[in-house]
Formats: sequence, structure tokens, C-alpha cells
Amino acid sequence: MRKVININSGWEFVREGLTENVDLPHTWNGIDGQGGADSYYRGKCVYRRMLPECEGRSFVEVTGANTVCEVFVNGSFVGRHINGYSMFRFEITEFLREGNNMLELTVDNSADELLYPQMADFTFYGGLYRDVNIVTDVAPTHFALLDKSLCGVYITPKTDGRVYVKSVPEGCTDGCEKRFTVTDAEGSAVASVTVPADKAEARLDIPEPILWQGMKAPYLYTLTAEMLRGGEVIDCVSDRFGLREFYFDSDKGFFLNGEHMKLKGVSRHQDRENLGNALTLKEHAEDIEIIKEVGANSIRLAHYQHDEKFYDLCDEEGFLVWAEIPVISRFSRKKQPQARLMLEELIKQNYNHPSIYCWSVQNEISIAGAAPSLVSGIRELNDIAHRLDPTRPTASAQVAFCPISSKLNDITDILGYNQYFGWYVQTVDEIDNWFDRFREARPEAKLCLSEYGAEGITTLHSAEPVQGDYSEEYQALYHEHYIKAVNERDWLWGSYVWNMFDFGSASRNEGGVRGRNNKGLVTIDRKTRKDSFYVYKAYWAEDKFVHVAGERFKIRPVGEQRIKVYSNCAEVELDIDGVKQKLGGDKVFEFTADLAEGEHTITARADGCEHTITVTASETPEPSYTLGEAGATFVRNWFAASDEIDPERLSLNDNLGEILTNPEVGKLIKNHLGKELDSPLLKPVGRLPLAPIAKLASRTKSGRSYVSLANQFLQTIKKEDNNGGK
Repeated sequence: MRKVININSGWEFVREGLTENVDLPHTWNGIDGQGGADSYYRGKCVYRRMLPECEGRSFVEVTGANTVCEVFVNGSFVGRHINGYSMFRFEITEFLREGNNMLELTVDNSADELLYPQMADFTFYGGLYRDVNIVTDVAPTHFALLDKSLCGVYITPKTDGRVYVKSVPEGCTDGCEKRFTVTDAEGSAVASVTVPADKAEARLDIPEPILWQGMKAPYLYTLTAEMLRGGEVIDCVSDRFGLREFYFDSDKGFFLNGEHMKLKGVSRHQDRENLGNALTLKEHAEDIEIIKEVGANSIRLAHYQHDEKFYDLCDEEGFLVWAEIPVISRFSRKKQPQARLMLEELIKQNYNHPSIYCWSVQNEISIAGAAPSLVSGIRELNDIAHRLDPTRPTASAQVAFCPISSKLNDITDILGYNQYFGWYVQTVDEIDNWFDRFREARPEAKLCLSEYGAEGITTLHSAEPVQGDYSEEYQALYHEHYIKAVNERDWLWGSYVWNMFDFGSASRNEGGVRGRNNKGLVTIDRKTRKDSFYVYKAYWAEDKFVHVAGERFKIRPVGEQRIKVYSNCAEVELDIDGVKQKLGGDKVFEFTADLAEGEHTITARADGCEHTITVTASETPEPSYTLGEAGATFVRNWFAASDEIDPERLSLNDNLGEILTNPEVGKLIKNHLGKELDSPLLKPVGRLPLAPIAKLASRTKSGRSYVSLANQFLQTIKKEDNNGGK
């Protein structure tokens, strides 16, 4: 009978000739991958340790090694794996010898043009960042360990209690049988069937079935699969599943077990401050509890396969999960073999999770332009997903400027768009216009808002927040608008806030913070819930609460100003230094107060809930609350942009040299590339006029979109005058 031995402890780690002892999970980018250095280390490192005693057939099981992992036993090469986000196994039996055996894993997160991801807004943490196990004493005939699945058993349940089981045996099945038993949540057997071991499929029927009804009632059954020879159990695996079915309607949205529900979603990256992606069950469970608190019912797990532990938690809590692979930003036919592998591993290893409702095959894949084989490549992945799992829809998330008419929108069953109106482009109101344009052009599409967000840095504040100031107040204002826009459209089946948590993005240097994307509702250390968190809690959560916004906005202006309160109660009382006022309302309560110079105690009360903050009104503004000249930003208010070209600002009518030598453009390039743009080719290329190129690009609808966006951005930058000033 197989045994699983965890070997997370006692590893020797070698990087660039330096050796230290570590335990797993481990990453070498926990600090430098989050802004702790000018650049983060991407290269090859080595992990080694002695193997425990192995009996009979034995396998090494690695549940996460980013990006390329090569396995050696006693110096002999065993195998190579090229997906940094999935589980993989290799058989090591023939490499074992009497006595001590050395296991060595080399892990490499170097840039590689054959692998995804290479261009993306998150850190590609290197390391053995999930569990490593040895599976030993495996019977000659057993449930598959090498078919890329979790346990070699695929469970397809129906809401009427039928359960179809497909299982994959390895080894000679002569004289063997397979017995499948379903137990309920209390551990009582409710169905069982025995079939010949060479029979691929079996059916069980659960009497009086209990459905998996999302967060209302996430009921789970367990299927145990046993391999028998002569009546003796020689191998055994088990997995949980839930009885549920769902569908999407282009007019009415999403239905789970026949019940309509709006998917109220957040996105999540798998990292923590100073830990990188080397998370344990403790951190995963903490994230689940915070997501439950905000009131979400769905999670987009971006942009890759997450830890099996997290999918398990989603099953248990009833979250509906968007699962995806990191085919992202720039399509390459060279990477298609790895993309196929990633998709196969994602689906086979997570097929049994009732929480997962779709397989997404790409994210913002056209951001770097339309590669020649882009559409056919994504269509191939879509077909693979349907072949491996005909029960779930396929999905994709388009970059904001992907034309509504794009052929990419005709491939997957459901569709998402990542939109940032009010942050990177135009104002928040434009999201309403875009929704309506999309609906008019494609009424048959099953659409969600797969990303949207604004950065909110908890040290930056403003009584008059504006787009691009990175203040906590603007982030909340942004989300106040978006949640209303989403809720007003019943045909929109869901939305996913980008992001639930701030996360590491080593290439960023924005808003005065290096190496981090600060669009989270919660800080990367999970210690601070931003005001935007309470916007969603007011709309989504059932437990009553009240929250005075601006808890960290300690120093306020003197005089009349707005005091915001977020609550899911119908009426809120605000008490400022003993002076009380009440407001009825819905989610966002905006009071007016006249603050005299000095300290003030502000308390909000509603339905037995209470929240108090203390602020100081001052005639002197607090300088640390604003970004200042040193803060880099790509964020611009493009609201003033129009078809009229202002000759005092940059545009595509200028030559390349004038654009590249503009100090503000140079600053942006340096902040985001980490170096100045310097090449001997710049001088001759700088005389190149861009107008003919723009005219040529504008011959197609998508080209016109790119040209318009480029002009809009350039028109926010003033040209230099003859004296070198602005």
C-alpha cells in the first residue's frame, strides 16, 4: 500500500556557491522580489537532501517549483519539468541503491523565451515553494501517478445523485478489481460499486443527494477508490467532490443549481510580504477568512495554478473559483507546447474541485500586439480544455483595448474584460459607457468584469482625492462607482476586484513604492484593511458593521469637510465630540462636519455596531500625505483628451527623437525599465516621423484603437520650450 512521506525539512540550499540550510516552502525572492533590491535574482539554484527509507516502487512528488525543475537521484538525471505552478512526479525506483540516497532538485527561474510567464505584472518567485513528498511502497498495479493528475481518478457528479467515475490504472490489471465508495460529510457510506480494474468508467447513485450550494451550503462527499487483488486492497486513493451544476445566461447572468447569483469576486495572487510565494496552510487559511469577511462569493486565482490547499479551502467554504494558466501578455507559438502542458496539468489536477467553474486559457494576451498565430493558438487551448473537461466552460480575460469586435472574443464560452477607466485612462464614468457599448455590440456575449482597480497607498491621503494621487481616499471613491455600475447591470454575470491583496511586482516603481502593486483592498502583510475594503463589505457582507473612513488620515484640514461612513445598516449616527447627527442611506453615508483646529473624536454607530477614530484638524497640511515629485506614475487623467491635437503637447505628429528625449518620458522609461534609454541608434532613428506609421497602423479597427490610445497618452505630456523648461 502506498505511503506518502513529506520531506519539507532539512534541505541544503545552494545559490551562486553559497550554501545554507532551509525548510520548505522556500523562495529565494521573498525580499528582492518585492522591491528589496534594484533587481531580483533570476537564475538557477540547487536544493538537496537525503531521501528517507524507500520501499519498492517509489516516486518524488513536487507540488510547486518555479520555473524549471530538474530532478537528480544519486547524481543521475531523473526528469525535467517546465511548469512553475503545478504538481509533478517522477519515478525514482531504478535510481535508488542500498543505504543512503541523495535527492537533488535544481530550480531555475531565469528568463526563457520558450516559457510562460515572462512578461507580466507580478514577480516570478524562484524556489521550491510548496511541499515535496516521497510516494513509496507503491503496488505494481495502482491508480495513476504519472498521468499528470492528482490521484488518477476523475469524478463527474450530477445533481440528481448520479456520480460518474473515470479512473486510470498503471500496471497489469489482470485479476484486479476497483472498488469505489462514496461517504457523506459524516463519514457514512452512501454508495458503493466494484468493477473490473480494466474498466475505465463506473457509476454510483447517491440516495437523497445533498447539493453543493456555494457559500450557502458547501456540502462535500468523499470518493474512495481501492485497487483489489484477490479481495485484498493493494492501493487506495480518495478525493472530495460536490453535487452541483451551473450555467450562464447572456441576459440574466450566472445560475448555480438553478438559483441565480451574481458572482461578487476578488482576485488573488499567492504571495505575502517577505515570504514571497512560499506560503503554508496557515497563510492560505488567513486569506480565505479575510475574503469571507469582505463578503465575496467568488475568487479569480490569478494568473496561474494555485496550491491544492487553497482549492480545497474554496471547496470547503463554497467559493466559486475562476482557474487559469499564465498564457499572458505576449503570445508566442514557441511557448505553445508549454501552454498545452500547463492547461492539461491545471485541469487534470483540479478536475474534482466543485469550487472551480471555468478554465481560463489566457489573460491580456494581446497587450503586446496581435501575433500572427494568436487566434489559432488560443483556439487550440480552448479546444484542449473542452476535450479534457466538457462539463465546464472556457474563459478568457481581454486587455482593455482589445476591440469589442476582436476574433478573440469569439473563442471561449464566457468572457472577461480588464478595464481601468478612472485609473489609467479617462474617468470612472467611462466604465458605464463601455458596458453599454459592449452590450449593444454583443448582446449574446456572457461577460464579466475580470479586473478593475486603483492603487491605494495607506500613507497617502486627501480631503479632495483625484485620479492618480494614489491616496486611500481616491481608491475608495473609485470602487464606490464601480460596484454600483456592476450591480446596475443584471446581464453582467460578475466582477473581480483587482486585487484582494497588494502583491509583489518586482518591475514596478510606482506611487513611491518599489516592487509592489498596491491595488489591493488589503495590504500585502494582511494587517491593514483599506477603506476600499469596507466599500465592498457594505455591499456584500451580511454581518452588520459600521466603519468611519479615513482612519489613517490623522491630520485633516480645518473647516467644513466630508466625513464618510461605510455600513450595511439602513441608518448611521455620527458623533463628533459629543455632537450627533443621523443619516439614512445605502452603503455610503456622507456627513458634513466643521472641524475646528485641534483633536476630534469621531464615532459612528448603527444597529449596535460602533467604530471610533481620532483626527487632528490643522491649518498646516501634512506633507507626507502627498506623493511628491519623487513618486513615479504611469497614471494620467485622459479625460481632456480628444481628437483635437494640442501642438504644445506630444503627439504622433512628432518624431521619435522628440518623444524619447522629453525629460518626463525619460523619467517614466527609467522608472519602469530601471535604466535610462541609451543607444547609438537613437540619433538616426530619432529623426523618424511617426505620422506615416500611425496612418499605416490606422487601416484596421484595432490599429486605430492603438493609435488613439498612444495619442491620448502623449497628449498628457507637455513639450519642452526653447529654454528647456516646461
